[in-house]
Amino acid sequence: MSSTHRLRALATSVAATAALTAPLVLGAVPAHAAAGDDWLHVSGNKIVDEAGKEVWLTGTNWFGFNASERVFHGLWSGNITTITKGMADRGINTVRVPISTQLLLEWKAGTFLKPNVNTYANPELEGLNSLQIFDHWLTLCEKYGIKVFLDVHSAEADNAGHVYPVWWKGAITTEDVYAGWEWVAERYKTNDTIIGADVKNEPHGTPGATERAKWDGSSDKDNFKHFAQTAGRRILAINPHWLIFVEGIEVYPKPGVPWTSTGLTDYYGTWWGGNLRGVKDFPIDLGANQDQLVYSPHDYGPLVFDQPWFQGTWDRTTLERDVWDPNWLYLHKQNTAPLLIGEWGGFMDGGRNEKWMTALRDLIVERRLSHTFWVLNPNSGDTGGLLNHDWTTWDEPKYALLKPSLWQDGGKFVSLDHTVRLGGAGSTTGKSLAEVGGQPGDGTAPTVPANLAVGTPSTTSVPLTWSPSTDAGSGVAGYEVYRGTTLVGTTTSTAFTVTGLTADTSYSFTVRAKDVAGNVSAASTMVTTRTAVGGTADTVAPTAPTGLEAGTGTTTSIPLRWTPSTDNVAVTGYDVYRAGTLVGSSTTPSWTATGLAAGTSYVFTVVAKDAAGNRSASSSALTAYTAPDVATGSCAVTYAANSWSSGFTGSIRITNTGTTALTGWTLGFGFADGQTVTQGWSAAFTQTGSSVTATGLAWNSTLAPGASTEIGFNGSHTGTNTAPRAFTVNGAACTVR
Repeated sequence: MSSTHRLRALATSVAATAALTAPLVLGAVPAHAAAGDDWLHVSGNKIVDEAGKEVWLTGTNWFGFNASERVFHGLWSGNITTITKGMADRGINTVRVPISTQLLLEWKAGTFLKPNVNTYANPELEGLNSLQIFDHWLTLCEKYGIKVFLDVHSAEADNAGHVYPVWWKGAITTEDVYAGWEWVAERYKTNDTIIGADVKNEPHGTPGATERAKWDGSSDKDNFKHFAQTAGRRILAINPHWLIFVEGIEVYPKPGVPWTSTGLTDYYGTWWGGNLRGVKDFPIDLGANQDQLVYSPHDYGPLVFDQPWFQGTWDRTTLERDVWDPNWLYLHKQNTAPLLIGEWGGFMDGGRNEKWMTALRDLIVERRLSHTFWVLNPNSGDTGGLLNHDWTTWDEPKYALLKPSLWQDGGKFVSLDHTVRLGGAGSTTGKSLAEVGGQPGDGTAPTVPANLAVGTPSTTSVPLTWSPSTDAGSGVAGYEVYRGTTLVGTTTSTAFTVTGLTADTSYSFTVRAKDVAGNVSAASTMVTTRTAVGGTADTVAPTAPTGLEAGTGTTTSIPLRWTPSTDNVAVTGYDVYRAGTLVGSSTTPSWTATGLAAGTSYVFTVVAKDAAGNRSASSSALTAYTAPDVATGSCAVTYAANSWSSGFTGSIRITNTGTTALTGWTLGFGFADGQTVTQGWSAAFTQTGSSVTATGLAWNSTLAPGASTEIGFNGSHTGTNTAPRAFTVNGAACTVR
């Protein structure tokens, strides 16, 4: 399955584009007062300091340096010192900073674009270029006890650059990525405020895509394992003290399936950057510096994309069993390597998304997993941020959810700096690493939960409540709920509903408290209850299938997939209709229509059914197209889109793959879901029905052999935004990359 094209930034600020005509002199490299005393490495599944003391990286992301602004977002109104001090005071001991390879190469060359900074709000940044602003910020981080690691978020400096699936793009090659990392590793090798490198954000791509990231034992250009291993080794050859953070990919083939397969059900899929199944077969090898390796998956909730595992009944137990364990948590449980969850977070919806955030937060606390929350920025379109849109006040409910997962010892936030308290000298809310005695936490368990009580049971669930425990050391982190001797769930509140039970059956429950250091209390007094009596015939129909979408079609076939339906008993299958006529059935949420005509549109719907014969309502209709049966022209097209509730931004790169100049081009393509172009740039756009044409302007209407131009547009949609499958230039079909 595909993850969504997440819209990270919807900022409407104006990015300055005036390039300086001459290279600027690079500022002096900021050096730590006692360089080298805070370097970290790994031991088993833990990150430790040079003395072997376990540390806990608990932080956030702050984006902007990766985007066209080439500087932190928010400096158009907020003050850099105030924002940084605020993070430290609230327990953020690590900041993951997204950057781009293009920015690193510009810094290396000493050429800069004017940064988008309000110098009235930031007088300390007056006259500084983007690199000097970054170095100034590093001195603030050192002052307030914050550690930093860099993340190559995209190849190009682009607000939507993370959408591109691989680490190279356009003129930026894989070798450029290595060179950028080597330059920045050399520049900061004596400054232990920067502790590591996330070699590439969210490599991804689906089966059959022209460009996608895979994970195997080859040295192929698109093998992310090979790229990450090579990048890590080249960085560590310069600075052997940096942690190397390696993310996952999107899909991984099931046993016996080759990477050449395009079958929709031949792969395990998850979030971009979240699939680390390949480590079992092809682990990253950093040679003599293997003790610098940290795996770094990403995970998101249903408001980012309503993945199949969020359908029907789900909870912390099912997420851990079905998603986290097989994709990345096994690396921690098997003591293979530490984990740092590089991105997680989202909107506080009071419902499913918040339920997911709480479940993952509880896992992070229970397992003491390092993490950087997505995100500080309020202008992340699909998650929101820790800051409100004034870039000054904090989203207090979201911070309250995050706070238990921030490293605290004796009620104070802990810095990763051995001498500087989190919050700076004289801080009363933070402490330095040297002030934490022994291993993180304490040795005293919380008090036993009291007054465990049962609410009104249903046929399949039992609600429980209890009085809060207390802990004089590191603080109560949460509670474990047991059915008999079986752990059935964890929570940070004093209420929990046990689900998945059998009607008219007796059950016994106890609760234990757990503190931040991992100490667990004795069990509460046991309570026993009985679920309600069931026994009615099944007359409930499954839910209607949602998320119906088409894969990459051929001239005669269209692969379909959809989000599974749910049912009070079980869904047994699906019927697929074309223009109202039953054309096939499937027991899985996918099916391929065959025997179709080339270049033709078809309308599909799907109905779910259960064993009792109940049938769901029909899914929303999907219009999909077979590939055109025309000769391929001398052109290639790359299409990407960022979608939100009812709108999207499209980006199209057109490349002349022929041997003669392409003059006076007109691009043609069609939408399958009634999308509408509302505004375009770098081309003249027209639309008739579902068909769109874009004609080059005077300055880009001629493309030399091998040359490219990029055009874009804003559009609207009604909930489904399938990407165009076919493009033509001057009537001839283009290769779709």
